[in-house]
Amino acid sequence: MTGLSLRDLSDVDLEDNEISINVGGFKKKMRSTTLLRFPETRLGRLLSCHSKESILELCDDYDDTKNEFYFDRNPELFPYVLHFYNTGKLHVMGELCVFSFSQEIEYWGINEFFIDSCCSYSYHGRKMEPDQEKWEDHSDQESTTSSFDEILAFYNDAAKFDKQPFGKVRRQLWLALDNPGYSVLSRIFSVLSIVVVLGSIVTMCLNSLADFQIVHSNGSSEEDPRFEIVEHFGIAWFTFELVARFAVAPDFLKFFKHALNLIDLMSILPFYITLIVNLVVESSPALANLGRVAQVLRLMRIFRILKLARHSTGLRSLGATLKYSYREVGLLLLYLSVGISIFSVVAYTIEKEENRGLETIPVCWWWATVSMTTVGYGDVVPVTTAGRLTASACILAGILVVVLPITLIFNKFSHFYKRQKQLESAMRSCDFGDGMKVVPSVNLRDYYAYKVKSLMASLTNMSRSTPSELSLNDSLH
Repeated sequence: MTGLSLRDLSDVDLEDNEISINVGGFKKKMRSTTLLRFPETRLGRLLSCHSKESILELCDDYDDTKNEFYFDRNPELFPYVLHFYNTGKLHVMGELCVFSFSQEIEYWGINEFFIDSCCSYSYHGRKMEPDQEKWEDHSDQESTTSSFDEILAFYNDAAKFDKQPFGKVRRQLWLALDNPGYSVLSRIFSVLSIVVVLGSIVTMCLNSLADFQIVHSNGSSEEDPRFEIVEHFGIAWFTFELVARFAVAPDFLKFFKHALNLIDLMSILPFYITLIVNLVVESSPALANLGRVAQVLRLMRIFRILKLARHSTGLRSLGATLKYSYREVGLLLLYLSVGISIFSVVAYTIEKEENRGLETIPVCWWWATVSMTTVGYGDVVPVTTAGRLTASACILAGILVVVLPITLIFNKFSHFYKRQKQLESAMRSCDFGDGMKVVPSVNLRDYYAYKVKSLMASLTNMSRSTPSELSLNDSLH
């Protein structure tokens, strides 16, 4: 085969000639007949050029001695273009950026309509809905940033003790109180705290039973003194916990900005407010209505169960999942609201004359809510055939509406649970025996680059070769 000279590009018989293509160092000889199959593309138009100026309008450089056309483009994407000229089809691998690929084929003059059916749906879906991918990746990026924020905050807090009186002792106490599992002392303290929390909740539940209440002759009742002793012991322990954590905190001003510390405060605050209210009521009978406030505050003792979040990785992961899944939760509530509104109005229209239980739309809202969430109390049911068909559709729609977002939320929960385990493991492996001279820093850009590289490597190892991949590989040889 002989190369084409500049003056012969359009005059000689093209069927028996080749041209040399150099794309960013990737060299390939291509038959003119192959390029003429697509004359509207950039390489096809090269064959109709009559001057060096017209050639340089289509390529970046031209060596007339070697008859080589040079293009300053990404050599890793050119094999896809080469595969197109050989087969007439474009294939898009899943790891490619669709926008970069779109710009590349636009440069070569190849229309997106040539993308094969096996890749077309995925390609256009990724290109037309970029916000959805950003949405899914946004929470992962936020959670990654949050992970580093937590680690750096942990190191920063630990470093503050080096400049404080009795810093080493206070740091060890802080680690024992705020990081369950860090040491034997912290494990013992954690177990005691869990036992007291559970004992307080059980006592509150048993105290509501009539068998454990003391009834006087005048009909009034009071709590069993034994339960009061347990309650007071629990309050004393919770108060000691909060005061001890505050005393050894590295930063007093930021102490109550931590969610778990606010929970600790809310677990004991109702008791002291109730105590003050009772003293005020006893001293001023005219303020007897304040006693109802005390009764409401006593019910807030149930929030003590949230104190277990300090000792439970699962509860903290659940909180992080809800924090970073507000979009999915919002979608779930939106779907439920739309479905409830539609089915309640339909049920009201059908049942209002035949069923006194569904004679108002607010009641129908209640019925639609328990039906779509598949609870089905059965207190209100449709009686007509059309109403029962509506109820069946409502239940089936509820299953679909609830299941779809919950899958995404569960996947995020698994992600946050693993992340929380890794954070706990990293914190427990820290040794501050000799103090901290330098607070470590983390380069988030390098971390993201590492994560992307790891992800691509795992995808390469896990993926199986598809027919389109095999065809593309064959075209490169």
